[in-house]
Amino acid sequence: MLRRETVTRYIEPLREGGSLPALAEAGDEFKYVVKFRGAGHGPKALVAEMIGGEVARRAGLRVPELVLLDVGEEFGRTEGDEEIQDLLKSSRGLNLGLHFLSGAMTFDPLSNRVDELTASRVVWVDAFLTNVDRTVRNTNMLWWHNELWLIDHGATLYFHHSWEGWEKAAVSPFPYVKDHALLRHATRLREVDAEMHRLITPEFLAALVEAIPDDWLADEGRTPEEGRRVYREFLTRRLAASEEFVKRAEDERRLLI
Repeated sequence: MLRRETVTRYIEPLREGGSLPALAEAGDEFKYVVKFRGAGHGPKALVAEMIGGEVARRAGLRVPELVLLDVGEEFGRTEGDEEIQDLLKSSRGLNLGLHFLSGAMTFDPLSNRVDELTASRVVWVDAFLTNVDRTVRNTNMLWWHNELWLIDHGATLYFHHSWEGWEKAAVSPFPYVKDHALLRHATRLREVDAEMHRLITPEFLAALVEAIPDDWLADEGRTPEEGRRVYREFLTRRLAASEEFVKRAEDERRLLI
């Protein structure tokens, strides 16, 4: 599902948030924001980024292209910061890159307006993925060429940080939707819910989960296939239970207006 490239040039660290991504160039001569497997939440953040980004793209939203990036032993050796050196050493192998949108600005909910259909799609996708990190304080959205782009899905699927109770999490109403940056404008959630069930099918979700690299799944004593099974079942059950999080989003929106 994703292209695979090799990182050829380390440009600079991007000191934003706790994951310490970096700007780098790959063999295709494009620049990417690299998310490292050696960062705080490890490969789980890359799984969440991959699933979150590709679900959003399937939903018709703009997401920078995601690319699998191989990081070799030489990568980043010129970096003088010891903390970043350690991060790069622990990230050798397969990482994830997002195509760099040069000149993009952070989305401002007050000055950058989006239409109600787009807002409803973003809210639906984030409630489906249990994304706790799309708030007014930290929108994780960019404004590029007068269009909305979604980035940073590493905080989605937060159930996998403990793996316990994932069955309950799959059908939860997602109360954190009350803090969503676009909730006030999400007036077409019922219409979008029907649309998403046509686009985001169990077959699509199964193919997406199957494409997760084995290297990102073999942790905590689980085999890659065991990890895939949980992700696949979580996403499929959550899709079937969309009425729960759509109703909660509508209820929370009514409290705002």
